[in-house]
Parts: sequence; C-alpha cells; structure tokens
Amino acid sequence: MALTLSATSIIGDDVRNDAGEALGSIKDIMLDTSTGRIEYAVLQFGGVMFVGDKLFAVPWDQFTVDTAKKELVLNVPKERLKDAPGFDKDNWPNFADQAYRTELSGYYGAAH
Repeated sequence: MALTLSATSIIGDDVRNDAGEALGSIKDIMLDTSTGRIEYAVLQFGGVMFVGDKLFAVPWDQFTVDTAKKELVLNVPKERLKDAPGFDKDNWPNFADQAYRTELSGYYGAAH
C-alpha cells in the first residue's frame, strides 16, 4: 500500500539512520517540474541552534519512512554525512546542473 504524505508534514521532520543516530531534519523538498516527482530532500545537519549548520541535497530514493516511529530514515552513517557535498543556506546549488546531480547520485549511490 502506498503511503502519501504532504510536503508540509515532512518539512521539519527529524531524520535518523538505521543505527538510530540523529542526522538532522528536512529543510525543504525539491521537485522535478517536468515529471512531478520529488528529486531531493534538503537535509539540515550540524551546527548549534542553526548556526554553523550545513544543508545537503539527498536523492529522495535514499529515504525510507518508519511508519511506527513516524520519521524518515536515511541509511548513511553520521560520519559519512559530514563529508557529503553540501551547501549553506545563502548559496543553494543549481539542482538542474547535470554535473551536480551526477556528483550527488555517485555519493549516495542513487539510481539517477
């Protein structure tokens, strides 16, 4: 059975990995307007009280939903996420740039 969620119900949700480590929260959702599909979730990670935090575009197919705990799960070790390609809140990447998309897909092993 398909699970349908609203974007507003996902934005702000906490994200954990399979080991139960907190990985941050969902800051935004990026849609491909030509297909209508979610391409990336923007994950906010690190910092203290949102100072020094970093944003990451993570391919949507890398997430699963834990319906029992009502949270998103990203099976990435916390240490690996620290080294992931990221950006700051004032300098978002061009998500249509094929080189950037290829970099993200390669890093996360996504099927893009």
